[in-house]
Amino acid sequence: MKFKKALITGITGQDGSYLAEFLLKKNYFVHGIKRKSSSLNSARIDHIYESNKYQNKFFLHYGDLVDPNSLVEIIRKVRPDEVYNLAAQSHVGVSFQLPNYTSSVNSLGTLNLLQAIKDTGMSNKTKFYQASTSELFGEIQESKQSEKTKFYPKSPYATSKLFAYWITKNYRESYNMFASNGILFNHESPRRGETFVTRKITIGISKIIYGLENCLLLGNIYSLRDWGHAKEYVEMCWKVLQYKKPDDFVIATEKQYNVKFFINQCFKYLGIEIKWSGKGVKEQAKIIKFDNLKFPKLKKNMVVIRISKKYFRPNEVENLIGNASKAKRLLKWKPRININHLIKEMMDSDLENTRKSTLK
Repeated sequence: MKFKKALITGITGQDGSYLAEFLLKKNYFVHGIKRKSSSLNSARIDHIYESNKYQNKFFLHYGDLVDPNSLVEIIRKVRPDEVYNLAAQSHVGVSFQLPNYTSSVNSLGTLNLLQAIKDTGMSNKTKFYQASTSELFGEIQESKQSEKTKFYPKSPYATSKLFAYWITKNYRESYNMFASNGILFNHESPRRGETFVTRKITIGISKIIYGLENCLLLGNIYSLRDWGHAKEYVEMCWKVLQYKKPDDFVIATEKQYNVKFFINQCFKYLGIEIKWSGKGVKEQAKIIKFDNLKFPKLKKNMVVIRISKKYFRPNEVENLIGNASKAKRLLKWKPRININHLIKEMMDSDLENTRKSTLK
């Protein structure tokens, strides 16, 4: 029996680590690209790399999306059946500060990877998955966004991802490559980057619980998002490449919540009652009821959430919710993990991480 080989860019990230685990369980040989000059934290994949079980099935290669020669060398060496391009400068806020870098990695990086597949003569063998994003929709044109909804990107990040989306389609149509886009709406987990708002909230609340911080500063708490679990979404990345032909798919839960709801549910899960007051940048939340024995570091009327202008985007995306009917019909997509289970998992993980940090 021939086992497939997969190459993952962004393997040290949230999605890359979950995808690596998923593919290894399906008996793939998994290869990942890691930047040599990077100080990236490899904690998300250390348990795989150090496992005897996967010693001969999991491999890391030094390379960079902005270095075409390194990509050609890796593709030629690995000869992958599937390539998953998950690497990106993926923080929207940072993209306003680093637009050139964001474009180099997200736009030209995708082009370099596609061209490397073509230049090594792998166009007819290798299937290519491009991680697209709901941020492409930006200024929404429909109440629910599908594959047919017009794009209106509102950040350097989204604009760079739009190029990546279209160059993937271009290579598919020009060179008959099996190249597909997965337009994934927000997907979170305990492995989410610490600067992303959901993780910022769960870490911030955990630090407040243990007395390491007094208050969490946030930006727009009324932006609406469609949140799922990353573990389920990477399975859909794989299913996109198992479909009978290359195509583009929206992956979403089709349920929508704002950031304020996420905050409220985090405190509710802990049995802590908070009360909101004020408007705009003067809005804040304070604790009004909690278990003194369970949370000795907390105080009644303690302000735990404040709004800060510095965390607002220059160009806000207010409202995103996906229409995943195509994926449901053709890929049998059905989200299993709801928002409350996701919050529980993230809060439990960050509370434990914070507890351990207090023991050092």
